Amino acid sequence: MKKITIAIGGALLALSAHAAFAQTSVTLYGIVDTSVRYLTNANANNDSQVSMGVGPITGSRWGLKGNEDLGGGLSAVFRLEDGFNLWNGQFASQNQLFNRMAYVGLSSNQYGALTFGRQNTPLFDQLGNVYDPLTVGNFDQDGWLPGALGYGLRENNSVKYNGQFGGLNVEGMYSFGGVAGSTGANSMYGLTASYTYAGLSLDAGYQQNSDPQNNKFKVVNVSAVYAFSTVKAYAGWLHAQDNTGMVDLYMAAANSPAAGWSTPVTNTNRIDDGFYVGTTWQVTTPLLLTAAGYYDHSRNALDADGTTLGRGVRYSGVLLAEYSLSKRTEVYGTVDFIHGTGAATADFPGRNNQTGIAVGMRNIF
Repeated sequence: MKKITIAIGGALLALSAHAAFAQTSVTLYGIVDTSVRYLTNANANNDSQVSMGVGPITGSRWGLKGNEDLGGGLSAVFRLEDGFNLWNGQFASQNQLFNRMAYVGLSSNQYGALTFGRQNTPLFDQLGNVYDPLTVGNFDQDGWLPGALGYGLRENNSVKYNGQFGGLNVEGMYSFGGVAGSTGANSMYGLTASYTYAGLSLDAGYQQNSDPQNNKFKVVNVSAVYAFSTVKAYAGWLHAQDNTGMVDLYMAAANSPAAGWSTPVTNTNRIDDGFYVGTTWQVTTPLLLTAAGYYDHSRNALDADGTTLGRGVRYSGVLLAEYSLSKRTEVYGTVDFIHGTGAATADFPGRNNQTGIAVGMRNIF
């Protein structure tokens, strides 16, 4: 009888353990992506360059994400995600293991998700997932506008809410500054609201970042995308006011005068108005074509001497063709061109224009 009781107890324990594991899932995922790229005017001597590096729209990464069902439509969630350089095996950010995301939180089917840690800002979520045709790209020609005017696209020490209510999505975030004696210094807050009806999606948002001295960066964004048949059309506007000096640094291409500035110049009241348009066309099941154009007009931007303020204009155009070999693997080719005048020439290493041609391969697991 004792043996039977022990056997039944063991069976029940095994069943309960199986049920517990069935309610919990942990997923390993990632992207491996690299390209070989030819770039003109890559240094002060206007030499061309051939190099292996990032892809045009996705950085290589690996991550773990988990979900535990707590009952009643409530789940515990977490995510850990690290970016790395495929061509040399190094971390994308030194001394930072999970540089892309590291958070834990609760998610409700009815009320949305509340998460804590290092996370994408609401502005990055919307541009990267929905409204930018190149998903905040990696090449300077692909990502300079949303990357610079939305600087601080990921934040440490943050609390984030994401709620979906029919066609309405609302995201809000607050990042604690952690500076003694000031609740505002080094902090960030942002809010976006987007609405989707039929093929039309609209988004509006606001974000403010403060540096350790409590200087402010502010950006307003309005975006739209319309999907019909196999085509999507994109358009957006970002208006930024920066007193942190970070936009001058983030606009800089590699080897440019601005890239060599060691510290940001603050309280210049730099103003930017950036616009973009684009389209994607699913020509066939494996072939996707993308075209995008970005334009920015700046005031109070630093000239190449790093002290004089002036006006600048820069624009770029990108063509991208992606061909899927399977559901997870694709090859691609891209051509891009960028040009700047006025204060924007500080962002170029040599002549005020660059042309890039690249081919690459991406695998998603």
